[in-house]
Amino acid sequence: MNRPARQRGGAAAGRGVPGASPGASTRESKRDTALIVAAHGRHYVIELDDGERTRMHAFPRGKKSECAVGDRVRVERAAADQCVIVEVEPRRNLLHRSDQFKSKLLAANIDQVAIVLATEPSFSEDLLGRALVSAEALEIAPLILLNKTDLTERLEEARRRLTLYRQLGYRTVELSVHGNPEDALAQLRPLTAGRATILIGQSGMGKSSLLNLLIPGVEAQTREISAKLDSGKHTTTFTRLYHLPDDWGQGGSLIDSPGFQEFGLHHLSEGMLERAFPEFRPRLTECRFYNCHHINEPGCGVLASVDAGGIAPRRHQLYLQLLHESRQQKPW
Repeated sequence: MNRPARQRGGAAAGRGVPGASPGASTRESKRDTALIVAAHGRHYVIELDDGERTRMHAFPRGKKSECAVGDRVRVERAAADQCVIVEVEPRRNLLHRSDQFKSKLLAANIDQVAIVLATEPSFSEDLLGRALVSAEALEIAPLILLNKTDLTERLEEARRRLTLYRQLGYRTVELSVHGNPEDALAQLRPLTAGRATILIGQSGMGKSSLLNLLIPGVEAQTREISAKLDSGKHTTTFTRLYHLPDDWGQGGSLIDSPGFQEFGLHHLSEGMLERAFPEFRPRLTECRFYNCHHINEPGCGVLASVDAGGIAPRRHQLYLQLLHESRQQKPW
């Protein structure tokens, strides 16, 4: 799924680079490498690889914007504090969501997807399932964070709803950023140090509080990035990357994404979907037909497991919904 993105980045870089003109090598030598740390539409903030993490404005070359936070890029200086992105370096992965009409890039080159839930307000199990499928499809480690465990009236209900996911082997961490911040930090530090982690979840789950706990001075950093993007009024609608504290000694970063209520996966093919459900995988070889869709076919190993209680019906229903979406026409 990531290969087309790399090809598009490479194609964009090919215009006016090696072999294009006698001055191409000169232009190449003037290019800097950088990391995209914030994105809002076609406007980006980058950190130059100059040892100082100097931040600058950046815009893509051409009309299309196909960069994501976490991308490593090559840039050319266009002004004292502005660059043009001329090439996206090959990605390890690209997490994005999509509907029938458009695709929204979330982050590139990530090691972990942290899905932030809360005991209150009630979390969407549909969004949780979709986020897990997206991570599985990219072979990125998922981490479920259940926040606000100090609100004990809803705690047992939240635990009950997450039992299935624990049984499927997904790591689930209970914490209370407000009620017990020291304990929350002790739990999260070894899980995030040295990794590039994206935080995703609905609004109200406590992502902002979690960031304030893990990133010293996060509000000042956010204001700086907002000023760079010239979009202070949009501080909750752009994706941004924060480096974990230097005294942790292992590097790593947190990528904060805007809260959202839907997680479309129209871009996943049928083959990717069936393998993104870990409980389906052992049953795929038991299907009578090699092209089984696991809908109503006779001799289907997945359906047999649903009937026997080995696969939860609500997980199979999510698969059917995602399969339906993947078959819809994709004009983008």
